[in-house]
Amino acid sequence: MSNQGYKGVTPMLPNEKEHRRQMAEAINSQLAGKLNAVNQMTLAAGATQTTLIDSRIGANTFIGFQPLSANAAAALSSIWVSNQINGQATVHHANAATTDRTFNLLFIG
Repeated sequence: MSNQGYKGVTPMLPNEKEHRRQMAEAINSQLAGKLNAVNQMTLAAGATQTTLIDSRIGANTFIGFQPLSANAAAALSSIWVSNQINGQATVHHANAATTDRTFNLLFIG
């Protein structure tokens, strides 16, 4: 799974006006709620864990799960996260044959 989201701002640009424009655009996007802090994942069918890979994950990142189907909502009570390190985490869940246990994810921290 790759990162999804909004374009960041280059730390330095030779053209200062362009750099300020990009920073203002990024700030205005954040004020509109576009925080680049979301992704999606589907739990592996026939398994009890799914590896989540995203460079925004750190050892102390909060990962919130929003179910996008009835099967995902049913699985929500069995989800827990372990082995959370920079760039990945292991999501544990109940074993099911369903392939539509998809979640929106929120990363904070």
